[in-house]
Amino acid sequence: MFLCNSGAEANENALKLASFHTGRKKIVAFHKAFHGRTSLAVAATDNPTIVAPVNETDNVVFLPFNDSTALQEYFAAHGREVAAVIIEGIQGVGGINVARPDFLQAIRSVCDEYGAVYVADSVQCGYGRSGMFFSHDFAGVHADIYTMAKGMGNGFPVGGIIISPAIRPKHGMLGTTFGGNHLACAAALAVLEILEREQLIAKAAETGAYLRDELNTIPQLQNVRGRGLMIGFDVPEQFKDLRKNLLSRHGIFTGEAKPSAIRMLPALNIGRKEADQLLSAIKEELE
Repeated sequence: MFLCNSGAEANENALKLASFHTGRKKIVAFHKAFHGRTSLAVAATDNPTIVAPVNETDNVVFLPFNDSTALQEYFAAHGREVAAVIIEGIQGVGGINVARPDFLQAIRSVCDEYGAVYVADSVQCGYGRSGMFFSHDFAGVHADIYTMAKGMGNGFPVGGIIISPAIRPKHGMLGTTFGGNHLACAAALAVLEILEREQLIAKAAETGAYLRDELNTIPQLQNVRGRGLMIGFDVPEQFKDLRKNLLSRHGIFTGEAKPSAIRMLPALNIGRKEADQLLSAIKEELE
């Protein structure tokens, strides 16, 4: 494992390591991807509003998400140029879009066939949030590099990458300013201990399933989706103020994804009581 400061830096280092390892330049990412705001990470992010001209590069190509045919066709034409494929197991900022198991398996297959590196961006969807430690685990595949942050320190700034033994980094190849400092390591260890002691990954799966089932009974909500405690749904135009009202009237903070998605990523120790408070507030506002 290599420890660094943030999720963006973790993805940055993962992609640099993949390029060093393969000697290639091309990176495959996907529509609606978000991988961070540092130079290379933002270049692999599908959001033109946050990509400055200095970050633009022809070395990143964006393919359709969950489209195995498009992936295989691109690799058939350009596979020997690809250093890495980077993908979120569940797109967070993009709107809680879940990667299908067969799609992640297709990525593993083409990476093996053409010698590319499979980078599993687990910054938002990792560390138990999905109901498994890595959301990519639902596909039964192993990535070559996993990137982590956010939940890794439970609010304390720390990130990291887990690297397959098949990839041999050289001393000095990767660098960071504050990564691996003693306090960050203590915070990260404490998080792992609490995850295990309080069985928070299993609780995330259980509470998340309950929330999704209940949200699916609310007729005004559309396309309820997600895994574990990483949940999204769409709201029709007439309820566009739902997120704002949940915050101002109920003190419930949620995320969003344009144009109409609400994203919910509550703490993994949320209980049934808090889940019911959320559901009651949503129903009250919609009624």
